[in-house]
Amino acid sequence: GGSVKDRSARYMIEQAERRGDLKPGGTIIDASSGNQGIAAAMLGAIKGYRVIVTVSEKISEEKLKAIRAYGAEVVMCPPTDFIEDPRSYHSTAVRIQQETPNSFMPNQYFNTDNRDGHYSSLGPEVWKQTNGKVTHFFAGAGTAGTISGVGRYLKEQNPDVQIIALDSNNSYRATKGNPKPYKVEGMGIDFDSPVMDYGVIDEIVEASDDESLAMLKTLARSHGLLAGPSSGAVAAGVKKYGKLTDGDLAVMIFGD
Repeated sequence: GGSVKDRSARYMIEQAERRGDLKPGGTIIDASSGNQGIAAAMLGAIKGYRVIVTVSEKISEEKLKAIRAYGAEVVMCPPTDFIEDPRSYHSTAVRIQQETPNSFMPNQYFNTDNRDGHYSSLGPEVWKQTNGKVTHFFAGAGTAGTISGVGRYLKEQNPDVQIIALDSNNSYRATKGNPKPYKVEGMGIDFDSPVMDYGVIDEIVEASDDESLAMLKTLARSHGLLAGPSSGAVAAGVKKYGKLTDGDLAVMIFGD
């Protein structure tokens, strides 16, 4: 897969197997802006499941090709402002899952296993790899699994660690319920989700499309990092945060 979603996708699927919600010969169906779909397709190929991924038409061509390369089926859906829209890629996945026998939908937007997957994997990784010295953790918030799961783990180790979520300035949350279209995929708090744990988040920083995409050039040309748009948003948000000092050890997650 190659993204931060590999951890949560594996956790959600294996928890479903343990509960008996996903049985041999079954079908995995999920809605994704890209990385979750790639991870589900990869795991389906390894475990022998049929995989159907619903995506928005604004998905990047690279992510679309990766999903299909693992043998998954892709259903394209028009971009929508609200997840409840029956045309949205989430609503479409729910409908397909209801119509498909012996199927399971990880439902990353509403499944708290998403958050727990990062709590049990990425959280300990960050703590161990920084020798417990991390002072700030930055990650984009879409499903909020990464920021909430890692945030909870780090706060349990040291309550003073600052957890900063990055959001689109045109998201449902940022616009107080009046979202506008935005280009950056894979992030944006666009609905009230049980996965989001605001109790562990100290601050939310917003980034625009222009700021996020401009940062991609800086990452590539000044730091040698080729990353996706949501990673550009995280880097732009870290720059806007502006509170880091020389003694801080900040970790920012580039989802792709």
